[in-house]
Amino acid sequence: MAEKQLAWAGSSYKDLTDDDTFPMEARKVAGQQLRKIQRGDEPDDWKPFEEIGAGTKEIRIKLPDGAFRVMYVAKFPEAVYVLHCFKKKTQRTSQQDKDLAKQRYKLVIQERSKP
Repeated sequence: MAEKQLAWAGSSYKDLTDDDTFPMEARKVAGQQLRKIQRGDEPDDWKPFEEIGAGTKEIRIKLPDGAFRVMYVAKFPEAVYVLHCFKKKTQRTSQQDKDLAKQRYKLVIQERSKP
């Protein structure tokens, strides 16, 4: 199976590479997990997040610096779409984070449907 490309929605790449959002260790783990997904494997710690959109999943990263999340969709043959990367600040995922991921999911679907 060919390795899928990563496609970054909105500011997801910038967020992942921002030291204030994702410290180096969190970026390293996120990169390793995204590489697994690109190869067609499951990440080590994830959960489905269907309320964002069909096929959406969330990588869960737990470190001494906090809890970090990467929402993505890998169901399409051409790419793994990274929708949102963020540091969790509460037990539950905030409505703002969910809304942003939903908005980006819709944009991915729109872009894919263009001829």
